[in-house]
Amino acid sequence: MNGLCLIITGGEYAAIPDDIRNADYVIACDRGWQYAQQMGIKPDLIIGDFDSSPRPETDIPILQFPSHKDDTDTMLAAREALKRGYKNIAICCAFGARLDHAMANIQTAAFLVSNGAKVRLSGKDTEAWVFTKGDLSIPQMSSYSLSLFSISDKCEGVCIKNAEYECSDITLTNAFPLGVSNKWTTGDVNISVMEGILMVLCSRISL
Repeated sequence: MNGLCLIITGGEYAAIPDDIRNADYVIACDRGWQYAQQMGIKPDLIIGDFDSSPRPETDIPILQFPSHKDDTDTMLAAREALKRGYKNIAICCAFGARLDHAMANIQTAAFLVSNGAKVRLSGKDTEAWVFTKGDLSIPQMSSYSLSLFSISDKCEGVCIKNAEYECSDITLTNAFPLGVSNKWTTGDVNISVMEGILMVLCSRISL
């Protein structure tokens, strides 16, 4: 399926970027339901164990799970998105609040990519894209850094064009921060990877 599935999770509250706000299908995870209400978005589905927020009183379909489970609420939503055929997935409110939850969301993105999806993670002052065997073009973002991380053991055939630090056919590993704090020069930065799961992370720079 070529449409976009938006997952609103329960990290730190952050506005949803305009280009992914009008998704084809919206899943709210636990506290993400409250965030969706604040944003004026009506989800198509609510998922969670509701250990951090009360079960909603709504006519929207709800999938409730026990609090003692292996999957996070966001992972449950990710599985549901794949089940419904979505391969373009955005996870919003994915960062902040707790580092363990942020790391879990990054690993969820890696799971999605390993199952054929492309993923965008969005949060306050942070945007990330996770993908494999392809390319990505990112318009210039004022006051943001541009960093690359290998989420798999290694990423091979990594190329960066139109950035201050350019490269061609290099290897990044998940044990050394070689790709941190690059910068745009003019126009879009183009990034590609041949093998491995790559995360492109853009973070607002404090001035």
